[in-house]
Amino acid sequence: MDWLQNIPIGQYVSGKDSWLRVIDPRIKLSWILLFLLSPILANSIWRISTVALLFVITFCSFLPLRIWGRSVGFLFLLSLLIGCLSIVLPASEIASELTIRGPNEIPGALLNTPSWEIFRVGSFNLGGISLGPLIVDRRSAELGIKTSSLIFTVIHSVNLMLITTPPEDLVWAIRYFFYPLTLLGIPLDKLSFQLLLALRFLPLVQEELQNLFRAIGVRAIDFRKLGFKTTVSLFVSFGERLLSNILLRAEQGADSLMLKEGIWLSSEKLRPSIVIDSRYLWLNIGSIFLLLMAIVLRCMYGTS
Repeated sequence: MDWLQNIPIGQYVSGKDSWLRVIDPRIKLSWILLFLLSPILANSIWRISTVALLFVITFCSFLPLRIWGRSVGFLFLLSLLIGCLSIVLPASEIASELTIRGPNEIPGALLNTPSWEIFRVGSFNLGGISLGPLIVDRRSAELGIKTSSLIFTVIHSVNLMLITTPPEDLVWAIRYFFYPLTLLGIPLDKLSFQLLLALRFLPLVQEELQNLFRAIGVRAIDFRKLGFKTTVSLFVSFGERLLSNILLRAEQGADSLMLKEGIWLSSEKLRPSIVIDSRYLWLNIGSIFLLLMAIVLRCMYGTS
């Protein structure tokens, strides 16, 4: 039951064995925004290319296999499972037949009705349950590719940044981009410090998630008797509970710090040393150039 402790998802792992650790956190945050926003209204080729790019970055990052091996394998299997479920779900409606005028009555007209079906499986029994017919058409295949690639891209890209970027550097980069909001009187120092505390409490939230799953296993809940809607609502309530716990722990940590006469750390206190290190200048310039190239390729070939 302690499988979450063996999968470091969202936890920073210290070390000096990868070039991803020395890139400017502002550039890494820009790359993450590209991975999160570029799949929107993109075609399947771009989504698959994004997944392939993430695999290349992961394998060429020189990170130890023990850091990302289990999480990537688990996430890849989860994405494939959700993608397969999306494929078998009906994604298109049968066109209604118009009986106003037949195509044969129009001289010289050609009726072009290409089949969208990739393959079809008739009705079959699985464990005494009658299933089928199973129809996979082009739209359902595209839906499966988009769903699985989106899940893998969003989760793995963010996880790759979190395991190679200290929380202080990430908070400093976020505050750097949101600095104009200070002109509106928004307390960014307080909000960024609360975000830092929330990132620090992520392992505790993961431990609580593991305790929730352990409680479900002990109670031996029969999900088949609950039904599909009740099961979905149960897992949605788990997600709401986790989100509320993250916010609650961040607020409690900030309040306890202020009660002990603590002070908010300014942005200069969180400024990473790699930003002013000239040894990584060419690496940062190359990352910016590749980022701009990826944006141009997305505009040229990624539209659906």
